[in-house]
Amino acid sequence: MSNNGKGNANGLKMLIVDDEPIICKGLRLTIDWAALGIEVIGEAYDGEEALQVMANTEVDFLLSDIRMEGMDGLQLAEQVGQRYPEVRMVIISGYEDFDYARQAMRLGVNDYLLKPVNVDELTGVVGKLADEIRRRQQEGGKDEVKLWLTHMARHGIAYRRAVPPSLQGAQFRILATQLGSFHERYAELGQEKYEQLQEQWVSRLHQRLSLPGLRLVSIFDHENLLITLGESDHWMEPQEWRVLLDRLMEELIPEAELHCGVSQVYADATETADRCTEAAELLRYSVLGQAVVLDQEAVRQWSGVREPAALDIADMVQKLVAALFKQDAGETGGLVSEMLQFFRRESYLLHEIMTVYEELFALLRQRLRKSGITGMDYGRQVPDLYLYNSYEALEELIRKDMADLLELIEQNGTDRSYWIVEKAKRYIEAQYRTDLKASEVAAWLKITPSYFSYIFKQSTGKGFTEYMNELRIEQAKALLASTHDKVFEIADQVGYKEYKYFVTVFKSYTGMTPKEYRGLRASKDL
Repeated sequence: MSNNGKGNANGLKMLIVDDEPIICKGLRLTIDWAALGIEVIGEAYDGEEALQVMANTEVDFLLSDIRMEGMDGLQLAEQVGQRYPEVRMVIISGYEDFDYARQAMRLGVNDYLLKPVNVDELTGVVGKLADEIRRRQQEGGKDEVKLWLTHMARHGIAYRRAVPPSLQGAQFRILATQLGSFHERYAELGQEKYEQLQEQWVSRLHQRLSLPGLRLVSIFDHENLLITLGESDHWMEPQEWRVLLDRLMEELIPEAELHCGVSQVYADATETADRCTEAAELLRYSVLGQAVVLDQEAVRQWSGVREPAALDIADMVQKLVAALFKQDAGETGGLVSEMLQFFRRESYLLHEIMTVYEELFALLRQRLRKSGITGMDYGRQVPDLYLYNSYEALEELIRKDMADLLELIEQNGTDRSYWIVEKAKRYIEAQYRTDLKASEVAAWLKITPSYFSYIFKQSTGKGFTEYMNELRIEQAKALLASTHDKVFEIADQVGYKEYKYFVTVFKSYTGMTPKEYRGLRASKDL
């Protein structure tokens, strides 16, 4: 391990991981990390070495290659997710492999960039993550219990800090609350007004849960996720909790749609991290709109009847590619609506939708790239489902993605398509004597068959088969007029392996058989 970082006591800490020292050095020196408030504490040359550094040194960021000798980037991501879930990780890869990208995102990697790295893109990604870390650090309260609860909510079991002495209750319970349809209702709300809304949110929640012997501590784990620890000095029966929770949700915030996830009751305060996770994950079911207070019992009931069917991703990608290349915004939007209607009908949760959609979008980008579309290497963040927490919000995001792709295809322009078709024509003229197929031409051009068929017809006004037949028949006419070769020989020379089929096609284009055409040409030459 090399330690080349400069002193920056107040900065966030970054570790660069790559098995090529020259790459490590380049990443360290190319970007002014200090300007971002980040200190590069050193370099590790494989995943195991990185974990050794993290065991002894505070690390906020990992910037890692994906393929390394020993423990690779994906294995490192898995270990970091288990041991240091608060650490942000960006993977850099020289391989545009969808399976790698999907596996990395499932392991909790925050972003996946391709080599050669665009400096502005990398700076933007890391800068955004740095702002997120600082914002979360600032939100932590000074109060001992608040600070402890903040660590439990954000760091989980990896940071099981000592329970504050003041927490001596007989029973505990976690409540996670969030505002529904956040993006549609509150995205445009100014900072000051939103802070007022948060204050009202906490104040009213504490008022409605007011009960002798019940103490409450609340922290915002996210701008739209309030975690509340309820500590009771006596054992509360389930019915007591039910009455209290029903009262809580009665117009807690006027005109606001509020959802609440409630953990199991527990007696050991060290379980708090797990219960925070449990309550927050229950909120995922709020999109189904069947309950306001969500507990394990409600989820069990839904799980018994909720068996969402799988979306045919390949079919949807094919339809979207066709619509995008036709530059048909209406058809593209209709397919997005169709997809979201399917997700609603099958009772998909939002994170399930995003898992499917990220796979679909990656395949879609691959198809477009193979079709010659450039400029798709822009940074794109997976949406925050606490902010985009409705079907409508996700549909809006997906529509924006499709609009961006439509614009990108338009920017690639007709000129590029023209030269691709001209190149295809030259290849066809050299290969028309063989049993040439459109898919083979597309493969030679390194574009998809659907894109080739689309631009070829747009440029020539003819489909591939029609174009090939016309070319072959013109060549056959020339040979019939200038040689004494037999008709079946000429048929073979221009690419028709079946004599009868050649005669049929020839007659459909000229109105006469090959022999009749030769006779006509001979009489004209006399």
